[in-house]
Amino acid sequence: MSTGELIYTSVEALIAISCILGNMLVILSLWKTKSIQQPTFCLIVSLAVSDFMVGAVAIPLAVVVDGRVETSFLTCLFISCMILLLTLVSVLSLMAIAVDRFVRVSIPLWYKRTVTWRHSYLVVAACWIAATPLSFTPMLGWHKDPPPSSNSTFLCQFVKVIPMKYMVYFSFFLCNLTPLSIMSVLYCYIFCYIRRNLRDRPGNGAHNQSQTYLRKEKQLAASLSLVLALFALSWLPLNIINCVFYFKGPDALPVQFVYVAIVLSHANSAVNPVVYAFKVPKIKAGYQKICRKFILCSTENEVSQTSQADNNPGSNFRSVSND
Repeated sequence: MSTGELIYTSVEALIAISCILGNMLVILSLWKTKSIQQPTFCLIVSLAVSDFMVGAVAIPLAVVVDGRVETSFLTCLFISCMILLLTLVSVLSLMAIAVDRFVRVSIPLWYKRTVTWRHSYLVVAACWIAATPLSFTPMLGWHKDPPPSSNSTFLCQFVKVIPMKYMVYFSFFLCNLTPLSIMSVLYCYIFCYIRRNLRDRPGNGAHNQSQTYLRKEKQLAASLSLVLALFALSWLPLNIINCVFYFKGPDALPVQFVYVAIVLSHANSAVNPVVYAFKVPKIKAGYQKICRKFILCSTENEVSQTSQADNNPGSNFRSVSND
């Protein structure tokens, strides 16, 4: 293994551990605070699950499809499609969150009467179900030509099985760029709507309650739009590089650019839990609750061990006598 490969693998391993631990903390914090039963936070859990899967599944598979393991063509194709699946689930989860925020702000009374956590579970299931056929389209025939011998194996590489035309036109333009554009428009509308209503002069108590509600919605929308912006900034470089390779040829850019872009795209899944900790009060409260419980359990264990040692002087006496 070369020095560059060692550095790349080590960085990917650190990101994978961060993804797993950070997103487990997000899921546990929302579970502990029972916020998982609220529609928006149910969708955030779906995003956290996909980010967790990036660390547990996608990153190890990305290392595998870097030309280090010999597999059959279909196995390599399946692994590559799994990586695409988790990316698309993240995009669709972000899309669902943006639509949820849009409906909650624009028609709040209907939203409160109608939308429940059960509806959110259905939306989450729809995101995963819709992402599966879109991500596994290459296995239906849109893939590169397999080796001549069906029983032969080769060094599995993503670019050897997935056509760049699929990555540019289908994956990037249709499945990533289009939803990102729609989400940007939705968040722009949300902020303009909230700003316009907050400029109204204070009136009666009901009006003041509405102002408070809108301020809370603005704070949460700002946090979630930051998550969207970080996702776009993390994934656009890799997609732009794919476009350059498709239109200019595979030698248009140094391979180091590709590795940096891949690491950046994976790092996004580790950054989201940090954003939640600073920007989303309910998740921050969940973090604090888990940390306090962990510290309390550690303290109780130390006290218990100390008490057992104090209550068993005979063992201490025997150890001294043996010395």
